[in-house]
Amino acid sequence: MKKVAVILSGSGVYDGAEINEAVLTLLHIAKQGASYQCFAPDREQMHTINHLTGEVTVEKRNILVESARIARGEISPLTELSPVDFDAVVLPGGFGAAKNLCDFAINGKDAAISPDIKTSLLDFSDANKPIGYMCIAPALIPHIHPKQTKLTIGTDQDTANAIEQVGGVHVNCSVTDIVIDEKEKVVTTPAYMLAQNLVEADEGIEKLIIALLDMA
Repeated sequence: MKKVAVILSGSGVYDGAEINEAVLTLLHIAKQGASYQCFAPDREQMHTINHLTGEVTVEKRNILVESARIARGEISPLTELSPVDFDAVVLPGGFGAAKNLCDFAINGKDAAISPDIKTSLLDFSDANKPIGYMCIAPALIPHIHPKQTKLTIGTDQDTANAIEQVGGVHVNCSVTDIVIDEKEKVVTTPAYMLAQNLVEADEGIEKLIIALLDMA
């Protein structure tokens, strides 16, 4: 049975992992007959958003603790993730990917990636194991993979330009499709960068998981 590591960045689209994307990721891994284990950084998230009002609140939340809500408590600190134990790794999107795993949401083309996530993803890349990125998570790719690695965040030109300025090659992509860089074993899909509903997000995520497992 193939094993997939899933890296979460909190719980909730505006300050953590996009919950629908995360759940669909786990569902499709299981439906393909593979197993998964969730991981997340054990540190404070950038800020906390009231998802009812969209306003920033004063409370502080831990990325690992929040991610455990999605994983039903079955989650480990990112420091325990090793490519030796897994065939592939995948990152659902949500603003947490651009706020808690890097600071792309704030600094765009001048963003920096968090050292813990950089180490984890470089370990998988160096081991020649496939990595899947959804939604805004492909903003991490130029910090992990060689310049000219193909990726997609959908069709948003400003976001695509910011990613291309640091070395990525953006490919416009519909919500129900994926972009594969065969050489680097990288698979991306727009998910809720474009999705208007759960069904649209589901189709692209299913294709990503199938492609990821085929590469593994």
